[in-house]
Order: sequence, then C-alpha cells, then structure tokens
Amino acid sequence: MKYPCLVPKRLCRTDISLVMEQEGRDKYGEPLPCFEYSGKCNYQDKAKTIFTADKKMVQITGSALFPGDICPELSVISGGTATIFGGKRKIQEARKARNPDGTVNYTEVLLI
Repeated sequence: MKYPCLVPKRLCRTDISLVMEQEGRDKYGEPLPCFEYSGKCNYQDKAKTIFTADKKMVQITGSALFPGDICPELSVISGGTATIFGGKRKIQEARKARNPDGTVNYTEVLLI
C-alpha cells in the first residue's frame, strides 16, 4: 500500500541548507563526518519563550518540514546547524514521521 505524503513537494518553497552531526567517534577518536543537505522545505516561523530555573529564555524560532527522509544514512538527527533566510540557526530537535510500514513519510526539524 502506498501512503500519501503529508508534506507535498509543491508546498516546499523555502531554500535551506542543513549540516547534520553524527554521534560518536571513529577509530582514531575524531568526530564522525557531518552530512549536508541543501534543498527546499516548508518553513513555519514561530516564537516560544520558556523560562528555566535560572531565568534563562529559550526561543524556538521555527520548524522546517521536508517530504520523505532527507538523511537516510542517519537513524536519528541529533544536532547540527541550518542556514535559512541568510541566518544560521541551531537544530534543537528533529523527527522522522514514519508510516505504518516503517518508511519515512516526512522529516521535521525544529530550529532555535
């Protein structure tokens, strides 16, 4: 059965470049190489202010949605940076939404 893509390519019009870091080290103790992605996404701005115990503010500035799996080499995206609208933002969280058969329907990346 073919599942419908919840993030159609026709709605992805914003240019974005991602550098995604891998966890772990190679046999020489060096960080593993980063994966890069450049393409189009559906970008949604949002602002959320959170006050932590030491009164520090954290603002989530947006989310980028991609059709399918943008990085099949990584099982999870745990960190990295994004360049969007000429600014550099940090990847706070990423999610690969899966279909019931285990394939990735879309990828969501939250940026701060």
